[in-house]
Amino acid sequence: MVTGETAAEGAAPTGPDPRTPSAHQLRLFVVLAEELHFSRAAARLFITQSALSQQIRDLERRLGVRLFDRSSRAVTLTPQGRVLLADARGVVAAMDRLSRSASTQARRLSGRLVVGTIGAEAAMPYAHAVLRLLHERHPLVRVDVRSLHFADHFDALFRHDVDVAFLRPPVPPGVEVQHLATEPRLACLSASDPLVDRDRIALAELAHHPVIDVPPQVPRLWWDFWAADPRPDGTPVRYGPVASDLEGLLHLVAQGKGMCFLPAAARALFPRPGIRYVEVTDLSPSTAGLAWLRENRTEPLVEAVVAAAGHVASARGREAVRGVDRAGD
Repeated sequence: MVTGETAAEGAAPTGPDPRTPSAHQLRLFVVLAEELHFSRAAARLFITQSALSQQIRDLERRLGVRLFDRSSRAVTLTPQGRVLLADARGVVAAMDRLSRSASTQARRLSGRLVVGTIGAEAAMPYAHAVLRLLHERHPLVRVDVRSLHFADHFDALFRHDVDVAFLRPPVPPGVEVQHLATEPRLACLSASDPLVDRDRIALAELAHHPVIDVPPQVPRLWWDFWAADPRPDGTPVRYGPVASDLEGLLHLVAQGKGMCFLPAAARALFPRPGIRYVEVTDLSPSTAGLAWLRENRTEPLVEAVVAAAGHVASARGREAVRGVDRAGD
């Protein structure tokens, strides 16, 4: 049978070792060693002089050595104090690093970010770069990518169905956008159209081609740009049937019901039987970007992905400048 005395001897110690100094006491020691003046050190530490003296005496008791020689005229480090000061500074520095690291971990974002995308925007290199950087910076954030139609891609933002969206400006009031890329717009025509045999055409040559329209809930500001309406010469745009998504749009074009303008990337991303893409010499380019509601700009998850988009945009801009410089060499 185990006696109480034997059990006590084998039991793990409870509570801190009374001989172990606290990190707070070591910090006080370091500051006093730098000031060598109790009043100045206490002021720097925002404590009273008597509290500082009491903590230093307790630290010396715990360590079993005298750290300071005190007189009415001066405070000096003892030889033992000078030796222990380097170790104390190391402990204080390590505690500061631990505190900063813990603070960083506490601030790490987590949660679910819903990202909308129209067409193949989420598959574009700039979108991949933004989401990759977001993951590197905030690995605890879960990203859900949701495909959106023409008819609802802005409504999805206003309804808060998505937090941000990769899309093609222009954007309606209340929406902000970080520009990520610029590329030409192409004419998307039926394969039976005589103009598809040409390498390039002018916008005026499309004056009598009906343009596929979109549902009324789509902001007209947006589709006017994509329909090139109004035309530079004032020719009114004639609209054809309505499509609410990209596949419907391409289907109507293939049937010869109308034409549309799409980003140059569509030539590689959306080849379809019955349609052809043709360059337009005098059509302004399109831009691509990440969009969010202005009212949500300070939401932590939105702020994080917007910051990632800004970084990617800056990096792409620097790379473009370097490319121009190299081309000029």
